[in-house]
Amino acid sequence: MFIGVLELFKIGIGPSSSHTIGPMVAAGDFADRIAAYLGEHRDAAGTRMRMRMRCTLKGSLAYTGQGHATDKAVALGLHGYAPAGLAGEDVDALIERLWRERNLSFEGQSVSFVPGTAIVFDRGEPLPEHPNGMVFELFGSDDEVLLSETYFSIGGGFINTLAEIGDLVAPIKTAPVTAFPYPFDSAASMLQMASDSGLTIADMKRANEHIRQSPQTLAQGIDAIWQAMRRCVENGLNADGTLPGSLALPRRAKGLHDRLAANPNKATLNDWLCAYAMAVNEENAAGHMVVTAPTNGAAGVIPAVLYYLVEHEHGTPEQIRTYLLTASAIGGIIKHRSSISGAEVGCQGEVGSAASMAAAGLCAVRGGTPQQIENAAEIALEHHLGMTCDPVNGLVQIPCIERNGFGAIKAYTAASLAMLGSGKHYMPLDACITAMKQTGLEMSHKFKETSLGGLAVSITEC
Repeated sequence: MFIGVLELFKIGIGPSSSHTIGPMVAAGDFADRIAAYLGEHRDAAGTRMRMRMRCTLKGSLAYTGQGHATDKAVALGLHGYAPAGLAGEDVDALIERLWRERNLSFEGQSVSFVPGTAIVFDRGEPLPEHPNGMVFELFGSDDEVLLSETYFSIGGGFINTLAEIGDLVAPIKTAPVTAFPYPFDSAASMLQMASDSGLTIADMKRANEHIRQSPQTLAQGIDAIWQAMRRCVENGLNADGTLPGSLALPRRAKGLHDRLAANPNKATLNDWLCAYAMAVNEENAAGHMVVTAPTNGAAGVIPAVLYYLVEHEHGTPEQIRTYLLTASAIGGIIKHRSSISGAEVGCQGEVGSAASMAAAGLCAVRGGTPQQIENAAEIALEHHLGMTCDPVNGLVQIPCIERNGFGAIKAYTAASLAMLGSGKHYMPLDACITAMKQTGLEMSHKFKETSLGGLAVSITEC
């Protein structure tokens, strides 16, 4: 099992990795397929008077897609835009322009695409394979289906096609275990390999990464991820105003941080962590640049703990790499054995996973043993079990923004507790991950990113 650190941490835009980044990537893939198809059928295509395409969003993507900008993401992807390339763009202005266009162009062929009608929010039965499904179709002039593909956005910006999802474990794409020197696919095997090799978790993860990329490329990639995280925190700490969407929610991170900076002697660790985490998730809610960590909805936890380490405890570049490598090792295990998708297992899979990863990373930087690191990850995840995903009005704002602050606090506390112990503990991380998966399977779909239950329906508007 292998999920690279630069696959788990990806630079993109808000507000959601599963509902924004994933659909954009899927739309881009389908656009490439249309171009390839029309290139292969150039003569036949030339005789068609008109072609059109449609995207049907299913399940959670249909219920909360408008609040999560899924329709906008699909339009961007079909027009050739990718998440990482939009980090510095004025996405709102770009969307406004694309919404006025009526056609896509592939291989010199015009394909009708009017976003307001060609993107369908189907709130009927979700596809059985995953709650985040979407069906892309290209039609000929007689409404014959020329090309069709079904995609699933499985969390963290990862996507699978219908053919892939049935053949995968978790479901994720994996490489043969023989390709890597330390192919741990569970916390137990990770600890055993650490014991046998005498290496840290970060060192084993680094050795695995070096099979696919050079040490220089890996280090530069990790450093770029940290710089993007840092920029996101600081952008949020310097931004005023109101977040987009029906809640008209005012930003709070800047005001909170300004008050803390004005009187630092009275500021607590919890105050700082909340300010940093909320800054990230306000940027995410605004649709700005963010790093999946491991998702957008949970993007504030890992950067907040790391930013505190660097700004308040003078963390070094090597400690930053150790933190992110260790966190990604834990995140890969959680994704492999359960899920990081709020639509699949609730927010325990998003903020819970992020807190577990952050706790492990911080414990590693503190000099924790592999056993203490695994304990830290378990403590943080254990205290998020059962957490629902019930965003108010389908927006990644309430309770998502504050929830990241509390996730960062739990991560820091979990690392501290683990460091005070020997690493021996009763509940293994693997068992906790299994409990999270089972809890998610038994959780009502009302509480899994559909905005049909919980906080999402508890507000009475006058």
